Amino acid sequence: MNRLEAMELAQESEHCLRPAEAFSLIGNEIRVAILEALWHADEQPVDFTTLYEQAESDNTAKFNYHLGQLTGHFVRKTDDGYELRTAGESVVRAAVEGSFNAHPDLDPIDTGDDCTQCGSPLVATYSDEQFAIGCPACGRTHGQYSFPPGGLIGRDERETLSAFNQRVRHLHSLARDGVCPECSGQMQTQIVRGEDCCLDADLRAEYTCLQCHHNLCSTIGLALLDQSPVVSFYRDHGIDLQTIPYWRLNWCVSADCTDVESIDPWRIEMRIDKKDDTLTVSLDEHLSIVATNRVCSESVTRHAE
Repeated sequence: MNRLEAMELAQESEHCLRPAEAFSLIGNEIRVAILEALWHADEQPVDFTTLYEQAESDNTAKFNYHLGQLTGHFVRKTDDGYELRTAGESVVRAAVEGSFNAHPDLDPIDTGDDCTQCGSPLVATYSDEQFAIGCPACGRTHGQYSFPPGGLIGRDERETLSAFNQRVRHLHSLARDGVCPECSGQMQTQIVRGEDCCLDADLRAEYTCLQCHHNLCSTIGLALLDQSPVVSFYRDHGIDLQTIPYWRLNWCVSADCTDVESIDPWRIEMRIDKKDDTLTVSLDEHLSIVATNRVCSESVTRHAE
């Protein structure tokens, strides 16, 4: 039995909550207060009396009833009290992120960086929980990716852009490695060519979770940001690649530096230039590096993974 068959079997089990049942269990102010009290507790488990006081309930019997409804699915009961289960943490985390109750729109932010195509100033805009980096002058997009409203709290513009950059890097790195950022399920990679997308790239990667169906798309270049040949290439030029926002890198925001060698199977070449030095990286259908080729004014280095 594979994982998906096991998952389907579990969903048919009487012990597995249907989505409607799960939402109905948390559709009560007292139950939400219990989850929030456990979330904010300095230590877990929390004993009944402390939890009752923290949830600010005024009726012990009613509180006990609602706590019982949460226990087993969202809350775990132990000999020492109560603690959040993963499902309970997810509910509170979604509220903290602002996904349920915050829908801000920000004024455009000057990134302080230049467009990779025309050199004009890049602007970041935020709407519908998405940051988009783009060039008003020539219209080139430099990526549009999710960013929960909670990430805006307590940060100025520079800090927010830095957090967005790191989020994009980490989420897409997880997806490329086959791990869903939402549920940790198995992520499937598909290379897509020539269809409409919010990215300014004719060629891109689409990641889909086989378990929760969470979907991400990215340029091919984003898959290389933490790969050792690329990191080393920049290090040789005295640059820490981790400190550079992805939108400054042409190979991360467009298909300008990408060549398709074949489609069955997929073989893609990515060229990264730095002064008189060029690193060419060959990728397979999973965006794994299969070979590298480096050409500079002094030497030529080839390496097969």
